[in-house]
Amino acid sequence: MATAARKTSAKKTKADSKTPPAPRTPAPAEFSKEQELKAYRDMLLIRRFEEKAGQLYGMGYIGGFCHLYIGQEAVVTGMAMAIKEGDQMITGYRDHGHMLAMDMSPRGVMAELTGRRGGYSKGKGGSMHMFSKEKNFYGGHGIVGAQVSLGTGLAFANKYRGNDHVALTFFGDGAANQGQVYESFNMASLWKLPVIYVIENNRYAMGTAVTRSSAETNFAQRGVSFRIPGIQVDGMDVRAVKAASDLAVEWCRSGNGPIILEMQTYRYRGHSMSDPAKYRSKDEVQKMRSEHDPIEQVKARLLQKQWATEDDLKAIDKEVRDIVADAADFAQTDPEPDASELYTDILL
Repeated sequence: MATAARKTSAKKTKADSKTPPAPRTPAPAEFSKEQELKAYRDMLLIRRFEEKAGQLYGMGYIGGFCHLYIGQEAVVTGMAMAIKEGDQMITGYRDHGHMLAMDMSPRGVMAELTGRRGGYSKGKGGSMHMFSKEKNFYGGHGIVGAQVSLGTGLAFANKYRGNDHVALTFFGDGAANQGQVYESFNMASLWKLPVIYVIENNRYAMGTAVTRSSAETNFAQRGVSFRIPGIQVDGMDVRAVKAASDLAVEWCRSGNGPIILEMQTYRYRGHSMSDPAKYRSKDEVQKMRSEHDPIEQVKARLLQKQWATEDDLKAIDKEVRDIVADAADFAQTDPEPDASELYTDILL
């Protein structure tokens, strides 16, 4: 019996040695001029789109819940720069930025927000329920943490099919305490699934500081008991996000299984449009805006390196504003879905 136990232990040690050491947080990527300009435009599109969505909500064109991504743009922008065609993305209900980063149409996203026929869910889903198989975006999910098990399923499908695609599964610091998250971690580690768990830690979940709601506030360590490595990333710096995402994508494509990226970020607005965010001070928000804004950081580098002038950046802003204005006009004038649409896309 003792000899058999020693042999089993030796086998486990040999198998475990095949997995490389847990990676460390890499230095921020060195961006070229083209990369800086792309990051600037992509983040600005998300910012301007969300600002317009907030306006339309205030005017009554958007009903229900509306969760804005303002302040967190570097996270999904940097990650989108690291993936390739076929990689999937899935997230929770703060999802507009993710859709735009996956090249979904601003018209289609905005029209869905206003419940119009041209929306991605034909006007039936709204802010939290959009989907595009064509763009490999699998939602938009209104149930806290629900997307984590689904994202793990996407990774399982990738491994089953034998492709090298990676599933990017986003969730927040609040959802990180959900039981289904840890069931997913366990399966992903056992089966070495190619999934990147992206914890967007914006510090306040639905309105409670992580220091009050989480016994372990280092979310990169949440996978330790499942042997899932994790690293903390400056989620306000798109270069840091890109570098960490490159590392994580390569980790998964090499067959090492899941990895966690804790994106330390910050949302400027409340949890949703109906949240006045009185649980934090205005000074705290202003300090983040003035010292860590992801878009302003890129703008400063472009100007400092003389890769763009103020006029160049104003031209990009005008182009982005025109795209968003067109999307808003479409979302206000496109017809509402016919009543018969209620009976389509139903699973029995």
